[in-house]
Amino acid sequence: MEQVEEQFAFHRLARSWPQHRWWRPLLTALLGGVFYVVLILLVLVAGLALASLTPTGVGPYFDALSVLDLSNPVMFAFTLVSLILMIPALALAALIMGPRPIGLLSSVAGRIRWRWLAVCAGVSVGVFLVNLAVSFGVGALFPAEAEPAPLPPETSTLLILLTLSVLAVPFQAAAEEYVFRGFLMQAIGSWLRHPAFAILLPVPLFVLGHGYDPLGQADVAIFAIFAGWITWRTGGLEAAIAVHAVNNMTIFVLGAFGLVDVNSTEGSLSGLVLSAATMAVTAVIIVRLADRRGVARTRTVTRWPALEPRTPVPGQPLPPAADRRSPTADA
Repeated sequence: MEQVEEQFAFHRLARSWPQHRWWRPLLTALLGGVFYVVLILLVLVAGLALASLTPTGVGPYFDALSVLDLSNPVMFAFTLVSLILMIPALALAALIMGPRPIGLLSSVAGRIRWRWLAVCAGVSVGVFLVNLAVSFGVGALFPAEAEPAPLPPETSTLLILLTLSVLAVPFQAAAEEYVFRGFLMQAIGSWLRHPAFAILLPVPLFVLGHGYDPLGQADVAIFAIFAGWITWRTGGLEAAIAVHAVNNMTIFVLGAFGLVDVNSTEGSLSGLVLSAATMAVTAVIIVRLADRRGVARTRTVTRWPALEPRTPVPGQPLPPAADRRSPTADA
């Protein structure tokens, strides 16, 4: 009996797990939502308990959380933590309902490919430095489109904002990628074969999670399409995580110094064009590097075809039980 090898692209990885069933992604999403709510409540209770021990009590913290102001360290920290908690919530749900190994949510290798992630991060930093130079140049040429930036905060607040931007924002970006480009792409891909469905259907949900005006939401949609396509094209989340993290870190670091308004919800036509160009250049560079480095795009799974049940023939014994089994191996 010959083995059969199957190739699975990133968006189809859920189907590479032998125990996959069409309903499992739905239960994974349901469990993940329950775990997420529980984790949020635990964090809130723990935060309030710690705040009650401070000289000021919980009052100032309630005031800080009542307004969505990302220049406020309390609100900024709570927003980041509330998004980062999607990672353990999804991981717990996947451990229970699949797919397994849960590393399949990261890449076709069943894990994060750290060297490739570092390469993508380096590319992202270089491209975004050029993006910044062009952005400030456009702002100087068209000052009418540039809004006045807020004043830089005091030193202690600045240090807190910078620390959160450097240490926590990458995890926030990774959390969004695991949910929208990891789990959702694979859930949709387990039902619909063509990658366009898995890339495009999560985009509206991702856009709705960002409260911008139409130009700003168009900008977010461009990134979402880029992130979904680059994830499918490179077989993993590494490129999307790197670009997302560098983009967000850049915005919040600049915001900490008062160079941009992190609470702005308005986009601009020039910003939209520049964003599209940035994503296009980044995609070209990353794809070329992926091809040169031989980054895997698919996962190979070796299976034994199921044997047909054999009808006993009078006077002829059945083969041993070991020969009747059809083991499944995952390469």
